[in-house]
Amino acid sequence: MQPRTYRCGLDAAVDVIGGRWKALILWALHAEPLRFGELKRKVTGISEKMLIQALRELEADEIVHREVFHEVPPKVEYSLTGLGQRLNTALLPLGDWGEENMAGIAKRRGVTPAPSHTVST
Repeated sequence: MQPRTYRCGLDAAVDVIGGRWKALILWALHAEPLRFGELKRKVTGISEKMLIQALRELEADEIVHREVFHEVPPKVEYSLTGLGQRLNTALLPLGDWGEENMAGIAKRRGVTPAPSHTVST
């Protein structure tokens, strides 16, 4: 089997954030570090297994930092690295595009959009 080759920067970026959940995890972490349970509540619909897998992949790509606090009970927080913050900034225009076109996309795909909300950046 041939090794994977990136054809352009977008190819590499999509490899890092590919899938349904990673960009949503990045967005959930944009304001502050979160514990696992907090993150699971913010990323509506993700299973515990998928969240664990996505966090491990994002950590391996140095997008997310996992900090373990040695206390009782044990505490783990996830935050964005500098690289992760830059990736989140790069995703902002994509999120804006999605917001502007959400109604049409939802209609064409038979999806119900969430109630209108404002996202602070």
